[in-house]
Amino acid sequence: MGPVDLDLRLIVITDRRLAAPRAMDDVVVAALEAGAPAIQLRDKHATARELFEQAVRLRALTARFGALLFVNDRLDVALAAGADGVHLGPDDIPIAAARRAVPRPFLIGYSTDDPATAAHAVAAGADYIGCGAVFGTSSKADVASERIGPEGVAAVARAVDVPVVAIGGISTENVHQLADTGAAGVAVIGAVMGAADPAAATRLLLASGPGARRDTAAGDKVNAPAGS
Repeated sequence: MGPVDLDLRLIVITDRRLAAPRAMDDVVVAALEAGAPAIQLRDKHATARELFEQAVRLRALTARFGALLFVNDRLDVALAAGADGVHLGPDDIPIAAARRAVPRPFLIGYSTDDPATAAHAVAAGADYIGCGAVFGTSSKADVASERIGPEGVAAVARAVDVPVVAIGGISTENVHQLADTGAAGVAVIGAVMGAADPAAATRLLLASGPGARRDTAAGDKVNAPAGS
């Protein structure tokens, strides 16, 4: 699977706190059943073993629905759990080192809101770019007030030839603002993990966001378990 083949219309990023009192896995299943094409495991407070155990459970779920699984930051956990890829940031292992260790089709994502940095990341081996924070974010205190807006996403999308996924403060109410930015999709945490109805939120994000497959009624698409 090459970058142009990736279905990154929506990456649902996990958060056990926001999912509570529901089990995180139950929220993930609801999103997958509603058509989410990708899940990213993110848990900054878990030990390596805890993160691995979560990744193994999510790998089984994503495989069942034919979806992708990414692990945030931890290349070792992603490989050990058989995930499809890892998402890296500026403080993580360098992209080039990760790519040397793991050739494609293993996928590498990278976070940046700068077009030049995005181009360098792609040259180093990144398969997609996570771009934000678009509308601000509550998940990272150091960039809580940052807002690059749809125009910032569009600038990064013009700079690279791999999928760009917008992230940061994206909700069912504002996702439509990203439809014409050139982005391949969006990544969200609270918009699904904290939603009263994660399945409904997933369908709306897919129907209204960038990369929506309007000719196939993207908002009504439901994943079926593989082999069903």
